[in-house]
Amino acid sequence: MINGTAQRESVVRPLAPSLAAADLGRVRGAVSAALTGFLEEQRSTLAAMDPALTRVVDEVCALADGGKRLRPSFAYWGWRGVTEDVPGPLEDDAAVLRAVAALEFVHASALVHDDVMDGALTRRGRPATHVGFAAHHGDGGLTGDGDAFGVGAAILVGDLALVWSDELLRRSGISAPALARARSVWDTMRTEVTAGQYLDLLRAAGGLPGAQGALTVARYKSAGYTVQRPLQLGAAIAGAGPRAADAYTAIGLPLGEAFQLRDDVLGVFGDPAVTGKSADDDLREGKQTLLIALAEEEADEEGRALLRTRLGDPDCGVDELDALRDLIEHTGARARVEERIAERTATARAAIADAPIAEEARAALDALAVAATARTA
Repeated sequence: MINGTAQRESVVRPLAPSLAAADLGRVRGAVSAALTGFLEEQRSTLAAMDPALTRVVDEVCALADGGKRLRPSFAYWGWRGVTEDVPGPLEDDAAVLRAVAALEFVHASALVHDDVMDGALTRRGRPATHVGFAAHHGDGGLTGDGDAFGVGAAILVGDLALVWSDELLRRSGISAPALARARSVWDTMRTEVTAGQYLDLLRAAGGLPGAQGALTVARYKSAGYTVQRPLQLGAAIAGAGPRAADAYTAIGLPLGEAFQLRDDVLGVFGDPAVTGKSADDDLREGKQTLLIALAEEEADEEGRALLRTRLGDPDCGVDELDALRDLIEHTGARARVEERIAERTATARAAIADAPIAEEARAALDALAVAATARTA
């Protein structure tokens, strides 16, 4: 915990705003190292059970490799930002980095399960987990239905990543009081993201209609566990009071929404060579994003017919996919989403500027806000 800024600086080097980018890289590197060390241990454990299980560890490694580390970064800087005096010992920097690294396993779990539910084919430039295991079934000459094997294996990989998220948090080395405080935010976050996945399924089936339905799904499925809850997790580890939690909500909710909306735009208009995912998948899967809701609002009958017949069609051809993109553009849906991204990002950055947090964290969080919403991948 933090007994004032002076004590914090005896353990953690103060960061000038101009050094924000370099220190963001340090955090990403430390998180990656924590994940690598943990996964090496798990590889030894599972290999001792049966060598066939190393493929499962390899899949989690691939999912955890190369991410932007946004969630751990927000959590770490949420911890660093707390300036109020709180009782108890100061948490060790390395232990906090290990604790927040556990967020990457929550993210990996959500990705795997989401890809199964969406029927996605690729993830980060490689086959989605269920697709990869289906191919392994065929290559290995196994019996039964290969697609069912792939889905079953992916569900278990996602479950295992979620189990490991708990284990890494527990073994991180943060103090018992800090761990107990973190659990409340941790449990809320994982409940929300799972509930958000259900809301996404419900919306795909015709529930939660319209733009507000799309925003509700975005908030609980992705936005909350990307920014708001990680920031609050860091504050809880520090032992901060409601003032910090409220400040981080004011930052996290608009910024998390802007992050997800950027993800939606990239899912339709992004460069696959940069995003690692086909720009056709979201349209073929029929993802009911804000882009689609706004396009439906403004489309004429011909445009609505195109959405009804081609959105969500796995056999949709190149010409139809281009027609869907043109519709999203010409109805102004993309422009309106871009406007909302800019507005929500500006709101979050204003909240960062006004937040009662340490200056080094303010600089880092502002840099993260830009990175999260102006990204191309």
